[in-house]
Amino acid sequence: MNESVSLTDLRQGVRPVDHPAVRTGRIGVLLLNLGTPEGTSYWPMRAYLKEFLSDRRVIETPRLLWWPILNLIILTKRPGPKGRDYASIWNNELNEGPLKTITRNQAEKVTEHLKAIAGDRITVDWAMRYGKPEVRERIQALLDQGCDRILLVPLYPQYAAATSATACDQAFRALMDMRWQPSVRVSPPYHDDPVYIDSVISLMKKELAKLTFEPEVILVSFHGVPKEYLLKGDPYHCQCVKTWRLMREAFGWSPDKFRMSFQSRFGTAEWLQPYTDKTVEALAKSGVKRMAIVAPGFSADCLETLEELDGENREIFMHNGGEEFAYLPCLNDSDDGMRVINHIVERELQGWI
Repeated sequence: MNESVSLTDLRQGVRPVDHPAVRTGRIGVLLLNLGTPEGTSYWPMRAYLKEFLSDRRVIETPRLLWWPILNLIILTKRPGPKGRDYASIWNNELNEGPLKTITRNQAEKVTEHLKAIAGDRITVDWAMRYGKPEVRERIQALLDQGCDRILLVPLYPQYAAATSATACDQAFRALMDMRWQPSVRVSPPYHDDPVYIDSVISLMKKELAKLTFEPEVILVSFHGVPKEYLLKGDPYHCQCVKTWRLMREAFGWSPDKFRMSFQSRFGTAEWLQPYTDKTVEALAKSGVKRMAIVAPGFSADCLETLEELDGENREIFMHNGGEEFAYLPCLNDSDDGMRVINHIVERELQGWI
């Protein structure tokens, strides 16, 4: 320390002339979502799939077995078909996946909300666990702006090791390399939060009112995980069931009219059941002519909702005798969706603002 600085100067906050510039005193909020490829062609898709499927939180198969399958088979064959799937929902105007567009919009709207509460003290940013913008890069950007307190907000209503935990893992890896770490909070899952349930119901009612038909069955589809993860103690299945139950009770519908299922299974192992595609097929074959699907476990529409539910499952239903099918959109950056995110962020910032 420069000896020319007196004790009085130090008490008054005067820094030595050779002291590095430091910005402090601000608060950062970082919204975290899954990710999206940078393009729909082979190489961007391959890079995205490799990062995603290399995550030990996502694929728990021993590496000696998984690496040959991943590198010699999956990363050779899947980028092409998956790229075509992404191309069918791609935001061509911004040249990005819809998940990126929506998450950016959510961050911008949270910024507006917090500015009315705390002025310019808070910076809101967003990052993807896989792909860009990278978690490490955006945490550093918050630090560079003087954020010495950061709230991490995984945008997953239901907790799973393969979603919420791995997003936080990535943030913690960045923190491990920092000499001066910020103070960090992580928002909890909100699967049974009354604001979340009420917002999902509110948006569903608005979307159902737009339909030209009344669904005989509404299927609540959650992203699946291997059954083994449940048996190892992952709370995801239980939280999905509670969300579905609270939604059903809010509508007052029977389990026959308001059903739940799990989608997007991968590989040969047993996943959480009932499976969405098999359920849709069975409903159509049983004589159900009109149905709707909603996916409350997704905070933003993406490949799994726009292409898989509104595309593949629509086709399954219609090809097996169904006549009317509707996909009800996610909360996204709608007024209902922002009510949820703003509520969570404002609640978790208590004591900081």
